[in-house]
Amino acid sequence: MSEEFGNDFVTLTDEDGNEVEFEHIDTVEYKGETYLAFIPAELAVEEEAEVVILQVVEENGEEILATVEDDEVADAVFQLVIERAEAEEE
Repeated sequence: MSEEFGNDFVTLTDEDGNEVEFEHIDTVEYKGETYLAFIPAELAVEEEAEVVILQVVEENGEEILATVEDDEVADAVFQLVIERAEAEEE
């Protein structure tokens, strides 16, 4: 996967080679690892969005974003993102 850090919008390349624009909505730490949460950029905030959770991993000295293979980890990180979003709204 490719990524561009530094702003709220990134273009990610999916496993089929399609480029999709995403909005970065949160970064969370879970069990010592860093995860980033994204939603598709074209969605309005009110819409139910598919949240994409990616893990920051180091590969050849570079930080890259990788798909989270473990569903339990992805669900736990997703719950953290939701709890933080709800806390911000209060």
